[in-house]
Amino acid sequence: MTFDLSPIDKAKFAAAKRATDFVEDGMRVGLGTGSTAAWLVKCLGEMVQKDGLRIKGVPTSSRTAQMAREVGIEVISLDEAKWLDLTIDGADEYDGNLNLIKGGGGAHLQEKIVATASDQMVVIADIGKQVETLGAFPLPVEVIPFGWQTTKTLLEETLIGMDVLGRTTSLRMNGDHPFITDEGNHIIDLHLNRIGNARQLSLVLNQIPGVVENGLFIDICDAVVIGHGDGRVEVRDINQGTIEESQIEFVETENLFSDL
Repeated sequence: MTFDLSPIDKAKFAAAKRATDFVEDGMRVGLGTGSTAAWLVKCLGEMVQKDGLRIKGVPTSSRTAQMAREVGIEVISLDEAKWLDLTIDGADEYDGNLNLIKGGGGAHLQEKIVATASDQMVVIADIGKQVETLGAFPLPVEVIPFGWQTTKTLLEETLIGMDVLGRTTSLRMNGDHPFITDEGNHIIDLHLNRIGNARQLSLVLNQIPGVVENGLFIDICDAVVIGHGDGRVEVRDINQGTIEESQIEFVETENLFSDL
């Protein structure tokens, strides 16, 4: 088929395709969750099937695990892997220091555990995820179901003393019922609009009883691969201080991506 995709999907595919250059034979790779990470899994699956790439994938959600198995990637647990060479994942927002907000798909707990157990974390994203200051995207906070309303109240009280513009909170729903994470928890989304001190906020939130983890990823991401709708790709490496540009060509391929 030809790539009859929207510009946003072309951007996501371009970023995912470029990010496969970080993957080497024999690596243990953390596989992210979300629409952009799904493109990555498909691209890696194609490399496994066509090029004989041998990797072990550690998925960050049950959805990613299923997709990885379907495209032929060997899936192992983090406990089996113990440590990873690389994690590639998407982000809901990233700033100039490559700090992130993640968790729009509800998988940020596993994503953060996997990312911090890796030698390197690479984020793949379209240019629309870049922000000057984090906070426009709601910040997910995973909480245990027991006493979640009390935890929500504590979160709201804590936000009064934080450098944020908004302080509205909401329980994430799945239809008429609370959204349930892979770990059996709830998510409370914090609508902050702007986060003045993300590092401080992350530390304070995780001190609240009932909070399992928040969606701020501080000093975890090493590089971001930014895709554009015309196939242009930028790679920004925070450690090297470099920006590389390249072009991904959209060529005819098998119907590997038709279900995305």
